[in-house]
Amino acid sequence: MVSKTTTNSPALLLDTDQQDAPTSVTVHSLVLLSVLDHHTRRQEADGRVIGTLLGRRDGTKVEVTNCFAVPHAERGDEVAIGKDFNKQMLALHLKSNPKEVVVGWYASTPSALPDMPLVADTSSLIHDFYSTETEDGDPVHLVVDTRLVTDSIPIVAYSSTPVSIQSEPLANLFHEIPLELTFTEAESICLRAMQKGSESSTSKSMLGTEQQDKASLLQVSMTQLHELLDSVLTYVNDVVDGKIPPDPVMGRKIADTLASVPRIRPEVFETLFHDKLQDLLMVTYLSNITKTQLMVAEKLTATLGIKD
Repeated sequence: MVSKTTTNSPALLLDTDQQDAPTSVTVHSLVLLSVLDHHTRRQEADGRVIGTLLGRRDGTKVEVTNCFAVPHAERGDEVAIGKDFNKQMLALHLKSNPKEVVVGWYASTPSALPDMPLVADTSSLIHDFYSTETEDGDPVHLVVDTRLVTDSIPIVAYSSTPVSIQSEPLANLFHEIPLELTFTEAESICLRAMQKGSESSTSKSMLGTEQQDKASLLQVSMTQLHELLDSVLTYVNDVVDGKIPPDPVMGRKIADTLASVPRIRPEVFETLFHDKLQDLLMVTYLSNITKTQLMVAEKLTATLGIKD
């Protein structure tokens, strides 16, 4: 690594005096799905796709919670970015999520060749643009490897160090930083549903299968909750009996979880639960009726069209 620059430094300098540079990145699964969807919908003639990363930053730790696509064009060493589009989309996102800020940008791989680098030569130009969009001027660059060389889809996060010659900025030196993929409870439920749907090899009837799936969602959730409670109860009993040493961190997490549960009398909870369940069943029933009416309307329209 290059040492910190001084007044007697050579002409080629690396600005290593970046105390607030990102050191770790946490990416939510929704962001990865959005990037892959953007890459899949691109034009065949286009190379990589880029977009803006939104989230939160706490010192040197960055959490990416959302993103949106940004149109761009690359011709040789020149890059054109849809700045007005980016500005409008950012304003729309901030209306629904005012606490999110721009933390960086994403890109898919610039080429499908397995020996090509993940970071393109023109990435410095795009990175300079996003340096003006972030509050701290130090964006994170997220690259999703869409070459499908292996069975997995690697994700790499980069931070940059400016390279200058005689105090004139020349380029950015990208270096990899630790990345962690996480998901919320809602995202976890969606991912399990998607995985379950992908494992299904046979086509099923529309109405009957959907009713079965929706009715089993509650049962699956309650079963998982029961298993988690059994695991926690077993752990607490083992600690009390002296079979395993106590873990202060685990104990604090259990206490916080119990404290977050509202204190409701059993009869009140049962009433609320049945009311919510009846509302859910009513919505499911009405949606099924609507789907049936639409199917009947389509068949009638097709039949009348054939008779004409």
